[in-house]
Amino acid sequence: VQLQASGGGLVQAGGSLRLSCARSGRTGVSYSMGWFRQAPGKEREFVAGINWSAESIMYADSVKGRFTISRDNAKNTVYLQMNNLKPEDTAVYYCAALLGTVVVTDTPDWDYWGQGTQVTVSS
Repeated sequence: VQLQASGGGLVQAGGSLRLSCARSGRTGVSYSMGWFRQAPGKEREFVAGINWSAESIMYADSVKGRFTISRDNAKNTVYLQMNNLKPEDTAVYYCAALLGTVVVTDTPDWDYWGQGTQVTVSS
């Protein structure tokens, strides 16, 4: 399974960005998809996750009400719409895939990882 994240960039506080993550490789199985982020000097943290059917969606408290995760299974792509961005959202954002139908927040439990895309929010 390969994951290719895109859509990062530099934005002013209060602005928006949409991240995309295209999945390729193994087919015929269900995946939950997630977004994580890692700021300099900090551990990678869970941001949002969505299961295959989109019936189960989870967000970190820090992004609730500002970020929206969605997926298009026909395109094998997951999205993260980020609104009202804050300087503390600055980080490298990673997409991840988890075999199965549940969403979990613990980083080590995810099976596959993309290469990361930088998001920088200026004040």
